[in-house]
Amino acid sequence: MRIAVVSVTEKGRVISEKIADSLLEHCVTRYCFYKHCDSGAKSFDKMGELVERLFPTNDALVFICACGIAVRMIAPLVESKTADPAVVVADDMGRFAVSLLSGHLGGANRLAEIVAGAISAQPVITTSTDVGGLFSPDSFAAANNLLITDMSAAKEIAAAVTNSEKIALYSDYPCINKPDLFCESADKGICISAEEKSPFPLTLSLVPRNIVLGIGCKKGTDFETISEHIRRTLDSAGIDIRRVCEVASIDLKKDEGGLLEFCKSLGLELRTFSAEELRSAEGEFTPSEFVTSVTGVDNVCERSAVMAGGELILRKCAGNGVTVAAAELPVKFDFEKEIF
Repeated sequence: MRIAVVSVTEKGRVISEKIADSLLEHCVTRYCFYKHCDSGAKSFDKMGELVERLFPTNDALVFICACGIAVRMIAPLVESKTADPAVVVADDMGRFAVSLLSGHLGGANRLAEIVAGAISAQPVITTSTDVGGLFSPDSFAAANNLLITDMSAAKEIAAAVTNSEKIALYSDYPCINKPDLFCESADKGICISAEEKSPFPLTLSLVPRNIVLGIGCKKGTDFETISEHIRRTLDSAGIDIRRVCEVASIDLKKDEGGLLEFCKSLGLELRTFSAEELRSAEGEFTPSEFVTSVTGVDNVCERSAVMAGGELILRKCAGNGVTVAAAELPVKFDFEKEIF
């Protein structure tokens, strides 16, 4: 997770260090007002410009200031609960940590608890399911990297949980730590599947984001060509591109502009492997003498796709100098898993 911690006072600077130390497993960058900065942080003088830059590029923002300041900073940037980062606000006396925005999908509720623990503060969380210690479909989906296909259905399920209604569960994948609220059959339920299914009158469909794309391309292939071929191929194979969780290729392509731009369009980083690593991939792959002569390995896309540990479900598809293959990662969904 990419987390930005923004402070404006000297007390806030000290608190920001404690918060960063509590989130070492994440990529945390501290931003301090230039009058109260240190060598471990980046300084700023115009908070509005800083937040405008950080809001779309981070998974979470932690402000150490008054809530009013934070609200004014993010107000012009707020888009939707499916797109906005988590926003938490702590006061510079270290008394409270408030979950301000994207409490469920972004994980701000859990982040507020972590921040509060780091500075011995009181977490402030106002969402009804969390206040009542109830199951949240949004939080469950976000923590388990599941795609919510219908936010209105998610709201209906959350309302049913809040009203103490039983809901049903159907899953094509193993699930653990299921709460007692689930029953065998009900008018409302959750369906976890990569296929379109509606086992209940009101069904919240959750789709796993567990597809790894392996991509090869000729040097200099532009973004439009790469994107068009991949999207057309996935559509033909019945694979929703929103299920893609990783993109991989050979390290010769680590600076390939069109490929990097395609990854950016999906909000993903490009993962690369050496020819030696790709040769170690297990399985049967579609060989190419030409690819071997250029890269030192007989196949780039299929081998790259399985290197993350998945099973190849779409073999090499070539067109316009681009090759793509897809692998599906094994998944297990945990109802007690948290985002942060």
